[in-house]
Amino acid sequence: MRVLIVDDEEVALNSVKRLLKWRGIRNVETCNSGKEAIAKIRETDFDIVLLDLLMPEIDGLQILESTRPYRPHTEFIILTAIDDIPTTVKAIRLGAYDYLVKPVDNDLLFLAIKRAYEHRGLLIGLSATAGYGKSKVPNAFSEIITQCPQMCSLLSYAQVMAGGGNPIMITGESGTGKELVAKGIHQAGPMPQGPFIAVNVSAIPASMFESQFFGHAKGAFTGADMPYRGYFEQADGGTLFLDEIGELPVGLQTKLLRVLEEKSFYPLGSSKPVWVDVRVISASNSNIEQGCQEGNFRLDLLYRLKSVHIHLPPLRERQGDIPLLASHFLRRACSSYNKEVLGFSSEAMDLLNSRPYPGNVREFAQIIENAVLICDSNLVLPGHLGMVSASPSPLARRLCTLKENDEAQLVYVLTNAKGDRGKTAQILGITIRQLQRKIAAMKKNPQWESILRDI
Repeated sequence: MRVLIVDDEEVALNSVKRLLKWRGIRNVETCNSGKEAIAKIRETDFDIVLLDLLMPEIDGLQILESTRPYRPHTEFIILTAIDDIPTTVKAIRLGAYDYLVKPVDNDLLFLAIKRAYEHRGLLIGLSATAGYGKSKVPNAFSEIITQCPQMCSLLSYAQVMAGGGNPIMITGESGTGKELVAKGIHQAGPMPQGPFIAVNVSAIPASMFESQFFGHAKGAFTGADMPYRGYFEQADGGTLFLDEIGELPVGLQTKLLRVLEEKSFYPLGSSKPVWVDVRVISASNSNIEQGCQEGNFRLDLLYRLKSVHIHLPPLRERQGDIPLLASHFLRRACSSYNKEVLGFSSEAMDLLNSRPYPGNVREFAQIIENAVLICDSNLVLPGHLGMVSASPSPLARRLCTLKENDEAQLVYVLTNAKGDRGKTAQILGITIRQLQRKIAAMKKNPQWESILRDI
């Protein structure tokens, strides 16, 4: 068992650490600041985190909220001197396993740790069962192509949390697959047969917010010739997915908050309330917590939307997923364009693995699709990826005559010697005069003329 103790008081840290070691838990680390704790938890897979609530700068709840999405199977136990029910409820909603009030009885603390560890094992067991098989991805998320352990763990956590029906917020860079995860949560949730309505919040003008989300009655305004069912009513009995929720203007956030709290609303021009049973999943690629600090997003709305938080890693952090995704998108593109491309050359795959992909999976899929469109062989080559010139380098290894091989070796050595003829002749084992004669002869070949001219 690997345990992290977070407390700003050294006496408390040492006391709890001695207790755990006395009880046989040897792998214990300590931390006395919130900032350091966040870094440690994100980088290390701890089994249990004992978290003090009241600390300077960053408190225990902020640490819990910042790290829980990255470590869904780590169990957090809050330790505090304040016996406050609202704080307890908030901690549990953020994902804490238990909440203990100081001074904590040693037996009670050890029992809480033991139960939390058993609960962690149960969650991991559920994840393993749900992801049993080649892909290790839960069935509800079968559209997501991954074999990355971190991603599989997040999807298993999402499947477990989907069963509760509470609002879920998904964060991550653009193109990481937030809508696909939202669809998976819908399928794994209590109303999979209901509608899934996806809305890009940033694309709706503020003047049309109420009519689009709440609908309107006939004659509610000029041009309203027919009644209209808004997004909430369309999603009744299912899921409403609000993408780019961070772009919602502050003035409209109160109206959204009221619907989430009351489960009802009045369509424009109607005096009769409409009651709905809707699960709300929101997504954002921006830092909403920072938006709250700057006054651009309501904190109470954030708490409503963020009952559960799932943070998707960028493609560059998804270990082993590039080859898997490349094969998937290759098959899809070949089927769409009726082409027979068997795979990727080793050089092309090396290039695919080396790129950062700021647009993540969306950008990656487009690169593969374009490569299939222009591919004129049975393998995708580096030139098809738009990353290098389509014509192969003269220095690339290929089937050739001994004379062509000697010429390529000469240019390679001369280039690495930065044009130094003496050093080049020494490495090749020939005289400078012999080297000069070879260079003069090679300059008559257009393949080498431009290269040798620049060296």
